[in-house]
Amino acid sequence: MTRTIVPAREGRAVRVKTGQRIRITTPKGAQAADFFAYNAGNTGEWLSANHTWVTTFCVKPRQGDTLISRYRRPMLSIENDGANGVHDMMIAACDQFRYEFFGHKGPHASCSENLCVAMRRLGYSIDVIPQPINFFTNTRVEADGRFVSPPNPVAPGAFVEMQALMDLVCVVSSCPFDLRVEGWTINADQGPTELLVDVTG
Repeated sequence: MTRTIVPAREGRAVRVKTGQRIRITTPKGAQAADFFAYNAGNTGEWLSANHTWVTTFCVKPRQGDTLISRYRRPMLSIENDGANGVHDMMIAACDQFRYEFFGHKGPHASCSENLCVAMRRLGYSIDVIPQPINFFTNTRVEADGRFVSPPNPVAPGAFVEMQALMDLVCVVSSCPFDLRVEGWTINADQGPTELLVDVTG
């Protein structure tokens, strides 16, 4: 097993071979994990939440689901969900512009930047930020169509475990969102915390 610690507000990339398992854990609970995956041999093929939900018929990833690429090829299967289904596939990765939209002044860490930096550390350059799968992220669509993120109920030690169906480069970002926005909680009240990424097999 190889373990990677993703510090709060940062991102890390790991290589996952076909048949290996990747397990993402929120040790303190309630920490959103933006998850991206790329075909290790062709980073132009990436995990697509949008293509996935039209094959699973669900906008939340579930145990047993197969996550597919933008070319509609299987990339990962969700083997174990230790977070009671509290995940999201609709929120775009946060970026500097989102923080400015919410009134933040000055630079702010973001999942978009974390993705680019993590990929550069492995020698990859990317110019598109894919729609992530947001593990441990509590969202709901209200009856009137409003999209909200109620307080995050994910318990300490919650995890999700997936098996790679092709050779992958996977990126996990400890979402830096820490603004006080009504109806848009995202992370725990105490702010972002670290994540653990274990690769086995």
